[in-house]
Amino acid sequence: MRPVSDPAFLALNPFAMIPALVDGDVALSESNAICRYLAAKHGRRDLLPADPAGRAQVERWMDWQIADLNPAWSYAFHALSRNSPDHRDPARIADSAAAWNKQMAVLESQLGEAWLLGEDFTLADIALGVSVQRWLLTPFDKPALPKAEAYFERLRRRPAYLAHGGEGVA
Repeated sequence: MRPVSDPAFLALNPFAMIPALVDGDVALSESNAICRYLAAKHGRRDLLPADPAGRAQVERWMDWQIADLNPAWSYAFHALSRNSPDHRDPARIADSAAAWNKQMAVLESQLGEAWLLGEDFTLADIALGVSVQRWLLTPFDKPALPKAEAYFERLRRRPAYLAHGGEGVA
């Protein structure tokens, strides 16, 4: 894997972040854009519905993950799981952990017996799965969220997770 500062990588992804996907003439960055592209390319209407209402629900949760959940956990995760030297401020760690717990409580309130949007596994579950896994594995004080824990256990049993679930999460 080449470093994100490599000029060839920057030509593909000017944001200098992973992930990035090259598929023929298509170069994409941003996890959720890559997920949407792959689902559309492979006709996976089960993951990203064609009907506007169903698709909007999936995309709403994907957008929440990027806009609200990820910013909440970013500082605490980098400090506590990655031991980043740029993330050492105890007050910011505490604020991030509290915000992360608050956002996870929102998710907890919406989870049911199967997947986020009911009986069908969607791209929203893929996007949120990484954040839930990171929340469970990052060492800090957390409230008990039994629905989130059960949700992650269901994710862990999926064949794709069994094959690739631990890649790049820590």
